[in-house]
Amino acid sequence: MKRILSFLSLVCIMASCGTKETINYANMADEQLKKVADSLAHAYIITDGHVDLPFRLKVKNFRLEQEFLGIPISTTEGDFDFERAKKGGLDAPFMSIYIPSRYQLQEDNGKALADTLITMIDGIITAHPDKFGKAGSPADVEANTKAGKVSLPMGMENAAPVGNDLANIQYFYDRGIRYMTLTHGKDNQISDSSYDTTQTWKGLSPFGEEVVREMNRVGVMVDISHVSDSAFYDALKITKAPMIASHSSCRYFTPGFQRNMSDDMIKELGKNGGVIQINFGASFLDSVARTNSKLLDSLENILAEKKLTSRDAEAQPIIDQFVKNHNELFSDVEKVADHIDRVKMLAGIDHVGIGSDYDGVGDSLPVGLKDVSQYPNLIFVLLKRGYTPEEIEKICYKNVFRVWNKVIDVASTN
Repeated sequence: MKRILSFLSLVCIMASCGTKETINYANMADEQLKKVADSLAHAYIITDGHVDLPFRLKVKNFRLEQEFLGIPISTTEGDFDFERAKKGGLDAPFMSIYIPSRYQLQEDNGKALADTLITMIDGIITAHPDKFGKAGSPADVEANTKAGKVSLPMGMENAAPVGNDLANIQYFYDRGIRYMTLTHGKDNQISDSSYDTTQTWKGLSPFGEEVVREMNRVGVMVDISHVSDSAFYDALKITKAPMIASHSSCRYFTPGFQRNMSDDMIKELGKNGGVIQINFGASFLDSVARTNSKLLDSLENILAEKKLTSRDAEAQPIIDQFVKNHNELFSDVEKVADHIDRVKMLAGIDHVGIGSDYDGVGDSLPVGLKDVSQYPNLIFVLLKRGYTPEEIEKICYKNVFRVWNKVIDVASTN
């Protein structure tokens, strides 16, 4: 009902412009345009490719017990909870089942940790069936959204827990995993990492090539965020389905930062039919912000002296003042739009989405996009730049749903 009302309110706002002709949103007064942006955020499904809630809760020793169960609903900590998601129009944040690189050195390659985090998300859904829903497909997300629920699909960040057994891909699919990031901060048994200079495999390993084929067969999206350039091109040659970059941005704006995608990679991902989902972290958005690590360190030192962390409520006034004193430290919502512009120019509007990395990039989030309540701010900027509602709908969810459904189709034909 809320989405129907939001859409009707949007129609009323549009009608108040006085004509049935194509509306020039860029010339609309800001106050009115913000209402349109908010209505679009609540009329369209919004999916975000990467939210690190599970690991954030693990670090905080979250347990599936009564005194902790309210945390995913409403909290002053972190970047995500149900109330803020609803405010921002977020419907389907992919929960990151994050496996730090050190776990891939364990005997089980981090499989036990993956199972623990998946069980946590399943438990949250079970505890709050009126608010959260499982989602193994776009159809599931659509059904949950109609019921007023926030879907919690899952992606595994670092496929190391597959170990050396391809059967584990089916195992994790059955547990709810719908994409796998082939590696993370270090080379693993599957792929070289963009953060690692070892170049163990010069791309994908022979086993990694089989992993990509098996992901296609099972119906798990191949996520090429974090992989080396060579590994990206290797995966591109092998995959029979479109791929995603669940939380990456454009290297054009951050020269030398291999974790982001080059112009050529973005073009090739477009030819593959895939989608790059823009990361909101400052170091992913702006080379200027990347040079200010010393400033970030100084903020951490100030908080440490007061025996605070950035997640403490008492720390927020200190952080806010630090931001005012050092505007150069953070990027803003306009820079996120710049990255979307770049992808649109290189690959087309059908190949860009949102992959915020909320709860995963600390205090480096851009001004205007500090948590999941603020997606309407991005939509507002895009409208001012001349993006149509139809284009924004693609960015919000249609592009990712197209890839997800195609991956399902490819698996069904294998």
